[in-house]
Amino acid sequence: MKLDNFPKDIKSFLIPKPKPYLYYKCLGCLQKFSIAKLLYVCPECGKVMLLQNKKFEDLKNIDGKKWQKIFDYRKMLNIPALKGIYRYHEFLGPDIPLDSIVYLGEAHTPIVEANKRLQEKVGIKFFYKNDGQNPSASFKDRGMASALSYIKFLIKNNFISDVIAICASTGDTSASAALYASYLQSDIKSVVLLPHKKVTSQQLLQPLGSGTKVFEIPGVFDDCMKIVEKLSEKYSVVLLNSKNAWRILGQESYSYEIAQDFEYNMKNKVVFVPIGNAGNISAIINGFIKFFQANIINALPKIIGVQSEHANPVFQYYLEPDKNKRQFKPITVKPSVAQAAMIGNPVSMLRVISLVELYNKTAGAKKIFFIQTTEQSIMDWQLQANRNGHIACTQGGESLAGLVEALKQGIISNNETAILNATAHAIKFSMFQELYYKKKFSKEYNIKSNSKFINYPKLLMPHNLDKIPSQSKPLSKKDFKIFVNQISSKIAKELNLRTNP
Repeated sequence: MKLDNFPKDIKSFLIPKPKPYLYYKCLGCLQKFSIAKLLYVCPECGKVMLLQNKKFEDLKNIDGKKWQKIFDYRKMLNIPALKGIYRYHEFLGPDIPLDSIVYLGEAHTPIVEANKRLQEKVGIKFFYKNDGQNPSASFKDRGMASALSYIKFLIKNNFISDVIAICASTGDTSASAALYASYLQSDIKSVVLLPHKKVTSQQLLQPLGSGTKVFEIPGVFDDCMKIVEKLSEKYSVVLLNSKNAWRILGQESYSYEIAQDFEYNMKNKVVFVPIGNAGNISAIINGFIKFFQANIINALPKIIGVQSEHANPVFQYYLEPDKNKRQFKPITVKPSVAQAAMIGNPVSMLRVISLVELYNKTAGAKKIFFIQTTEQSIMDWQLQANRNGHIACTQGGESLAGLVEALKQGIISNNETAILNATAHAIKFSMFQELYYKKKFSKEYNIKSNSKFINYPKLLMPHNLDKIPSQSKPLSKKDFKIFVNQISSKIAKELNLRTNP
């Protein structure tokens, strides 16, 4: 749609101009720092940071209804830089010029309503937001689009050069970082560290396919994270994990999209988020706060953070009802099918603590809850979701298992509407489905395969095994006709088909 065809009252707002508004704010000592230099932690106290807009109050001068109109019309523009997360440019990256924005088709993933059968089974109206339909097949692309756009901005302004980007990963981060870095190949090289034999083969092949240097390290994700943190402290490398505040900033787009997809009506809505490194839930919380403070949405939705009992440090922290007595303690994780969330010492824990308190205070009531699920329920609900038309990964199964548990505990009611986060594509974690079908889960997972969820192909063979089609030796017309008739009859018998009258 051409700009001349848009309403006059919003025409001047549709193509945003960069403004130097962002700064780093330390969540420990609260000091502020310029974004001219890429920082991961506070130079003074070493705590994680969030990006803040020093002119955020000015955004409130525009009426919330007008912001809605700007975003709704902006999606009609045929400008690649505004098609992804930067549709919400003023709330995500006002400093980033449009020619620095990296867009690979990320964001605006579909919200799909569960079918009637599954909603009746669960007992509530709910939707999946399928973030597995991002370019690298996970939600990480939201944050990576933000982080790499910022790096491109720094390169264009000669603030940095000869960039080597590095990250630790449970699989999804490495795939995303490799993809976006390969797009900017002349300006940036990427390296990823993965825990040996703790990443699915599908996830391992993604960064390899993008040409990234991949190192496998003994241990788990938390061990890999310590190594990349050490490298970023000692050497000139760019850290692409969620310790990088630009990653968190980009992931706020998830909140904005939900708001827009539900026409900015967040009353009686509940958002379920699986928790790993705690960056995604931090971003989602902060995104909703911003939209609420700018009067773009009419309420703050409930947010439910979900963790497996095998990797539940955030849940354990909030078990203590008295916030003055809470003490965060990293845990040693056990094997989990929600592999991307198998993290015992979340980098963004301080962000969670700070933002949960602000969210509940802003809402005037407790709106954020944390629950845990069993490995059995994660796997069973993932399989049920996918049997009802979804493409949910095991983390998506974790979200659905969390929804069932939240209803059981009375945290939510069946007159609310839930939105579940499927963080990645089901194919990335198909090995767990295979283990389930073959009944080969090791005892550590504590999962027993339910025969009603197992589905296997059945081999059908003709009576004469010497007369089978092959690419190297085709059958004669007569033999092929016999083969087709025999196999067709076997299938008809298996399906109890009736002959045509």
